[in-house]
Amino acid sequence: MTGPTSDGPTREAVRDRLDRVTDPELDRSIVELEYIDVIEIDAGTVTVHLTLPTAWCSPAFAWMMAVDSRTEVEKLPAVERARIYHHEHMHEIEINRGVNAGRSFPEAFPDAEDTVDAVRAELDRKARTARQYDAVEALLEGGLESETIVSLRPTDLERTDGDDRLSIYLADRAVGVSVPAEPIDRYLEKARETGLVDDETDPLFLTPEGEPIDPAEFELVHRRGRLAQVNMSSQGGICDGLRESRERRLGGVAND
Repeated sequence: MTGPTSDGPTREAVRDRLDRVTDPELDRSIVELEYIDVIEIDAGTVTVHLTLPTAWCSPAFAWMMAVDSRTEVEKLPAVERARIYHHEHMHEIEINRGVNAGRSFPEAFPDAEDTVDAVRAELDRKARTARQYDAVEALLEGGLESETIVSLRPTDLERTDGDDRLSIYLADRAVGVSVPAEPIDRYLEKARETGLVDDETDPLFLTPEGEPIDPAEFELVHRRGRLAQVNMSSQGGICDGLRESRERRLGGVAND
């Protein structure tokens, strides 16, 4: 990969911004998924080359990853312009031309049935539901009952023992349990990003439709979260396999 000039950002800084971009179908970082082929830095201009696991990935998904990558990289103070290029995609010409010219998705794909905003909202809902499943599992393993979990608010959480644990206090702080912070933090990030948990007194967990959870419906809601989580994990496994197959085909080394 090309290194920076004295006036440009570091490659590490660019990768850090790209690590915040997720494959919207898998809810995993495009850096973790190894979609990044090359980062080129020329003073204040950064060019990022991406290759997705399949040529037929939804153009809306590919568009979102390209736009999000450009947005994140251009947040770096030393970056004046970011250019994003997909490769080996059936719609790479339309996507690359449209994203780098600042066009909208309907301008690039006038025949598309759904808007990017509608697709993103649905994928965000699935990602939040899957992340909620992981967070609730951590609380159940920590000893909390379902009735307590559905009543929790962000204000009930308190970080202790560094950054990797959260304490949850009950009964006017007379009782507390400690749970891993990572699944809770990850869930809250998506819940806040999608505007479902804005205030510290809002319900912490919601149905996939964004409504408070009736304690009697807890098991059903949690089961729906499990289905979303399994679906994303399965899709991720397929994409990992396709990527490794492509690397072998192109002569790359796939580590077992």
